[in-house]
Amino acid sequence: MPISIGLPFFNAELYLEDAIKSVFAQTYVDWELILIDDGSSDKSLEIAESINDSRVRVFSDGKNKKLAARLNEIVKLAKYDIIARMDADDLMSPTRLERQLKELESNSNFDLVSTGVFSMTNDKQVTGVRGSECINVSLEDLLSKKVGVVHAAILGRKQWFERNKYNVKLKTAQDYELWVRTEAKDDFNILLIKDPLYYYREEGNVTLEKLHRAYKYERILFRKYAVSNKILLICKSYLKTIVVSILDSINMTDSLLSRRSNSIDDVYKETYERELKIINNTFVPKMNSKDID
Repeated sequence: MPISIGLPFFNAELYLEDAIKSVFAQTYVDWELILIDDGSSDKSLEIAESINDSRVRVFSDGKNKKLAARLNEIVKLAKYDIIARMDADDLMSPTRLERQLKELESNSNFDLVSTGVFSMTNDKQVTGVRGSECINVSLEDLLSKKVGVVHAAILGRKQWFERNKYNVKLKTAQDYELWVRTEAKDDFNILLIKDPLYYYREEGNVTLEKLHRAYKYERILFRKYAVSNKILLICKSYLKTIVVSILDSINMTDSLLSRRSNSIDDVYKETYERELKIINNTFVPKMNSKDID
């Protein structure tokens, strides 16, 4: 069964080629890659257009519509009935598509499959691992964040994305809002694979502004969807806002990253290093024989 991989990008020239390499490194080769530019002003679009492979399609309208709008566009552009997500500054395990598709095909009651994640620095040094194995994610799990769904590691049925669109009015937490909204109407049938099949660049992602914006929006979701534990969730969210403000005042915001992931054991570290080597050595056909300067 062929897969449409949607990869939106904006000013990602430092990382885009690595992300694309990890697509070409997949053990599952029946895919198309949709590269959709969101008005980049760097060489990202040039990098995307340099690829010479019939499975790769590049779209650019010169506009900056933001992530949610581009994700909805990917669903319309996708040729195939299965869609995989990916962010432009991340990587994925060479076995990601094969394993996720196998789980989806074996479990017809599910519309979505996500995976665990390796946390890595900008220079691809692994710093931790996290993931949950779950086949019954509840609304309470999502709101309390007992179970984490790695948004960019999602693979799912096109029909699900067609009936559940991203909210283009949101500047943050577009995925989280979609998960909560669809679970509230009993349409979030997801299977979580614990193994880390997605590599997430987190260095520099934790800023006070982002955290405050995220906490503000989660409180909106709590007020709208939470039932028995609404007040507790809202209070905890305000407390987190206070804590991150204190950490920021003493230049310790980055310490929150270490709390997101578990320490990595030797087996996972060896897996990461082996797969990273495969990705780094993967050949991506170009229009010209030389790389972009």
